[in-house]
Amino acid sequence: TEEIDIVVFDDELTPSQLRNIERELNVKILDRSNLILDIFAGRAQTAQAKTQVELAQLQYLLPRLTRLWTHLERQKGGIGMRGPGESQIETDRRLILNKISLLKERLKLIDRQNETQRKNRQQLIRVALVGYTNVGKSTIMNMLSKSEVFAENKLFATLDTTVRKVVIENVPFLLSDTVGFIRKLPHHLVECFKSTLDEVREADILIHVVDVSHPNFEDQIRTVNETLKDLNAIDKTMITVFNKIDAFVPEQHHVDVTEGPLTLEDFKHSWMAKNNSPAIFISATQKENVDEFRELLYEYVKKVHTERYPYDNLLY
Repeated sequence: TEEIDIVVFDDELTPSQLRNIERELNVKILDRSNLILDIFAGRAQTAQAKTQVELAQLQYLLPRLTRLWTHLERQKGGIGMRGPGESQIETDRRLILNKISLLKERLKLIDRQNETQRKNRQQLIRVALVGYTNVGKSTIMNMLSKSEVFAENKLFATLDTTVRKVVIENVPFLLSDTVGFIRKLPHHLVECFKSTLDEVREADILIHVVDVSHPNFEDQIRTVNETLKDLNAIDKTMITVFNKIDAFVPEQHHVDVTEGPLTLEDFKHSWMAKNNSPAIFISATQKENVDEFRELLYEYVKKVHTERYPYDNLLY
C-alpha cells in the first residue's frame, strides 16, 4: 500500500486537535483554514492581497506555535537535542505579534488610500459582482467592461478588487469584481479582507453571480447570502445572474431520486420563482442572453441614477 504523506480535514481544527492527530498519525495535517490560506497565498498578486494573506497566515499560526515546534523537534530526531523551551516559543510569539501589528498598520494605510479613491468615484453609481468562488464573475466583468481582467477556472483566481468604468447606452457606472466567497470561510480571513469587501458594502447594486451548472449551486447561494448578511449588505438592490447555462446537466440535479433529474426550466419555475430579486439566465462565455442582461442592468443603474441625480440630462 502507498504511504499517506498528508491528511486534509474539511473543517477548522483547534491547535490541540491538530497536535494530537499529527502525533497519532505521524503525517502532516492540514485543516480547512490552512488549505484555503495556502491557496490564497498562491493567488495573491498585489501588495494589498499579499499583506492581507500574510496577516491571516500569522493570525492562524499564532495559537499553533507549540504544535509547530513539536513537529520540528520530531523531524530532528530528538536524540541529544534540547527542546526549544518556553523562552523560544515566547520569543517567536512576540516576533509574530510585532509582525501582525506592522501588517495591520500597513493595511490601515491601504484602507485610507482606497477610501480616498472611492470618495473620488462617488459621483458614479457603483455596481459590485459577488458570488461563490469560481462562478464566472471575472468573465462577466470582461464581458461588460470589454477589458481583460484575469479570469481562470480556478478557486480564488481573483483576490484583488478590480474596478472598471462601464457605459451601457448613455449611463456610466463603476463595476467591481470582488474576491469569491466560500463555505465556512475562516472569520479571521474575512477580517483581513475587510478593505476588499468594502466595495461590496458600499455598492449601490449587487450582481450575484451563480454557477447554475454546479450540482450544489443552491447551497452556494445560501453561503453567499449568509456572507452578505455578515457584511450588512443583504438588503441592497440585487440582480441574480445564473451563469454557465451552456454547461447545465439535468442529470446532476435531483431533488428526489423518485422524481428524476430537474431541467433548467424546472428550476426557473420552482425555487427561482421564489427569489425576491430579478433573475436572468446567461452564458458569459457563449454570449447567451447577454444583451438581455445588459438591458436589465441598464434599467437598474438608470433607476438609481435618476433617483440620485433627477436633473441629469444625460438620461433623457
